[in-house]
Amino acid sequence: MPPKPVDRRIRPKQERAKATREHILDTAAELFGQRGIDNTSTNVIAAHARISIGTLYRYFPERSFLVDELLDRLITDVEQDFTQRVFSLTVETSPTSSDDYVAIASEILDVFADALAAKSDLVRALVRSVQFYSSGLPEFEPRLRMLLKLIVIQFVGPGHDHDHDMMSWVLVNTGFAAVLRASADDVADSDRAAAIAMTARMIGTWLYAELRRHE
Repeated sequence: MPPKPVDRRIRPKQERAKATREHILDTAAELFGQRGIDNTSTNVIAAHARISIGTLYRYFPERSFLVDELLDRLITDVEQDFTQRVFSLTVETSPTSSDDYVAIASEILDVFADALAAKSDLVRALVRSVQFYSSGLPEFEPRLRMLLKLIVIQFVGPGHDHDHDMMSWVLVNTGFAAVLRASADDVADSDRAAAIAMTARMIGTWLYAELRRHE
């Protein structure tokens, strides 16, 4: 197993320094969302934040440090929102039909979509950056898979642990990935909703078929 990457980010302890750091991050998030990451230099960020470039470099020696921090923020926000909402889903708690499973998948994807919609501009900027796929998703997937595995067990019922693992893997790599791409692409809201609904139908039908196969 490769060694875990060292966290090089600077995390101040004084409240004033923390506030300055958060202000820089908020400014960078806004500019990345508006202009894209590649078109936003650290000089531009410093100017918009009304600080010197030296102050910015004190907290973030390179632009990649800002991207890493904003990515971690996004992942944490999505994870927290998902955790808070997903176990209070309004769907059928004892699903018996294909439609029940489609409803479950639809609500799960809606949770993803709502969490990403609040930061849609930043999501687009991050997804268009190769850095997102090289650092963000590999770190996020295990955390999200664990949550989804609990949901699979809750709705599908007890069974083989390997099957639960594979179901949660598919849910992440088809469900969340589809919502993420739909949120990042420049598509109409109606098309985005239709794509997410179709993904929910595919996942729900598949989950139902898997359950029937193991009976």
